[in-house]
Amino acid sequence: MDTAGSDNWRRRTRSARLSCRQQSGARAKESSVLRCLSVGNTEEDHAMEEDSGPFKQDNLERRVMAPRYNLLREVGRGTYGVVYEAVARRSGAKVAVKKLRCDAPENVELALQEFWALASLEKRHKNVVHLEECVLQRNGMAQKMSHGNKLSKQYLRLVETSLKGERVFNPPDEPCYLWFVMEFCEGGDLNRFILSRRPDPQTNNSFMLQLTSAVAFLHENNIVHRDLKPDNILISEKSGTPVLKVADFGLSKVCAGLSNTGESKESDDKTKNINVNKFWLSSACGSDFYMAPEVWEGHYTAKADIFALGIIIWAMLERITFIDAESKRELLGTYVRQGADIVPVGEALLENPKMVLNIPQKRRSCMPDSVRKLLQDMLAVNPQDRPDAFELQNRVDQVMCAA
Repeated sequence: MDTAGSDNWRRRTRSARLSCRQQSGARAKESSVLRCLSVGNTEEDHAMEEDSGPFKQDNLERRVMAPRYNLLREVGRGTYGVVYEAVARRSGAKVAVKKLRCDAPENVELALQEFWALASLEKRHKNVVHLEECVLQRNGMAQKMSHGNKLSKQYLRLVETSLKGERVFNPPDEPCYLWFVMEFCEGGDLNRFILSRRPDPQTNNSFMLQLTSAVAFLHENNIVHRDLKPDNILISEKSGTPVLKVADFGLSKVCAGLSNTGESKESDDKTKNINVNKFWLSSACGSDFYMAPEVWEGHYTAKADIFALGIIIWAMLERITFIDAESKRELLGTYVRQGADIVPVGEALLENPKMVLNIPQKRRSCMPDSVRKLLQDMLAVNPQDRPDAFELQNRVDQVMCAA
């Protein structure tokens, strides 16, 4: 296995790397939260009319309603949230519950972006994680969130916090939390799944089809993910075969308002697929090893998702890994060697646009020429030379049929 050490990873201080990586404050005490989550069914600011019980948080004891979910254990922790494995009390169904503390404006913005993206999807896709519900908790009360709910003062204050970039909830107000209830993926993330098993061409082919289908679906719905990486791709094994689920939409962007409002609905439908590629974004965010060259510059479109997908697929097919400097974990990801250093592909192409990528990277690789050409196109320096998500889906289908 070709693994690059973290000691050789050059640590840079570019603002592009930091703009969307805000660290949350000290971890909140979770002991009692692991036991119960109070969830109401109304849109109004009052507690549920069910049997109440004790709920301790930040050394304060309050009365809240009987929980609808039992939180079993912590399964993940990120820069701004904690994820638990949980069980719905009535149905017994296993779910994932993500708790996001909405105090600092940057945390609120990330939480709302994830909520808006998932709530905007009118249809489900088997390869995109499904949001069961989102709950706002504050002052011992909980209310179900709905997109654009103008009747909820709490929701409007969160939006105001995000837009103004300043705290709206001030001491002695209690912390505000958003709870995302989603389908549970027992297979972990793509890193763990791939690296814990022997290479399997059939699984690789299936994952390529599933990934391209998911991104095409998101772009069709005008959602740019902006942080595609193996950590954010989960595996469900409920059906007996691994099913990928694109998750973690905290950095996503819903590209709304692109169509000409004077056109007919039929015309809007015809242009829906290409609008997302005409929407320019300027916030340089994502994870270094998967960022396209234009993202480092802060001027890009949905084609940046195609580049990130190319990095993921390339690394998955050849099992190319590096050791993350912060987490010390082995992660799937391709890179360019510059002396003793390893450099993200996008950054290397930005510094040297004429550089030719060595695809495949390993001498004994069995990568077909059709896949090699596909990866070269996905990782083109010029975004216009990359296929869009719909062209990519068709090409992957053709490659798989020819295999």
